[in-house]
Amino acid sequence: MQEKTIDVTSLGELLIDMTPHGTSPQGNALLEVNPGGAPCNVLAMVSKLGGKTAFIGKVGEDQFGSLLANVIKEQGIITDGLVRDARYATTLAFVHLDENGDRSFSFCRKPGADMMLEKQDICEALIEKARIFHFGTLSMTNEPSRSATQYAVELAKKHGCLISFDPNIRPPLWDSMENAKKQMAYGLSQCHILKISDNEIELATGISDLDKAAEALLAQYPNIRLMFLTLGRKGSRFYYGALSRTVDTFLDVATIDTTGAGDTFTGCCLYFITQYGLDCLDEEKLTQMVRFANGAASLITTKKGALKVMPSRQDVEALVKG
Repeated sequence: MQEKTIDVTSLGELLIDMTPHGTSPQGNALLEVNPGGAPCNVLAMVSKLGGKTAFIGKVGEDQFGSLLANVIKEQGIITDGLVRDARYATTLAFVHLDENGDRSFSFCRKPGADMMLEKQDICEALIEKARIFHFGTLSMTNEPSRSATQYAVELAKKHGCLISFDPNIRPPLWDSMENAKKQMAYGLSQCHILKISDNEIELATGISDLDKAAEALLAQYPNIRLMFLTLGRKGSRFYYGALSRTVDTFLDVATIDTTGAGDTFTGCCLYFITQYGLDCLDEEKLTQMVRFANGAASLITTKKGALKVMPSRQDVEALVKG
């Protein structure tokens, strides 16, 4: 077997988040160009903590594609799997924020370059060398990227990777929520590590009681060895064998933008799994892991964007200790 020299390889969307940035002197809304995309946000956090990461995806041969390629390279992410394609424009996501900093999205993606990733674009070596392979559902909204994602998952299984999945459902991108549920079920059936939000677990199970939903999900998908359930301002919960516990988040921060909070959380957890392994976790390690991840997720909400502004280990530890 190939030596595992990469901590986390992820596949999926790399895009531009157009984030509100006040108004012009003429009273027009201003937008800030923020590099984003959940899979690379996760990698940026892993890299910030000292992990080695690699990305597989596609952007356009345009100004935004060049910006994104340079930014992820600056974050220490291996870019050998990033494909540039002149036939398609780099995907744009427009972020809309409410008074609490909570966001919703609209997209310029019909098609976007990220949707056009093909099987032959997949760099197998980046999966073969990875300890963890991470993916979500945005790469499965359409073909050919859906088949490319499933092909990459099969490669990850072939090469003995731990498989991590975050549904990261964005309703505007789906032709129907039934299709979204179908693709989410595929990811749930393949992963060993799951990060899922409260609204996504209700979508997956049809159960509003979160503990009963978690119990039903883990019974249906015994392949899931560790599950993280994020609860927004109520913290997050882990499930590992017979162990489960809710860990509070940090509410005394000045939240301005929640974009990337879940990805930051996931990146922290995946980094610590590369350090601890998945076989010998206990309640103390899991609680420390999730408390740190909650702290990092809280800090990222105090800044606009995510990929370029992941918190340092020192800043997270200071918040957690405080």
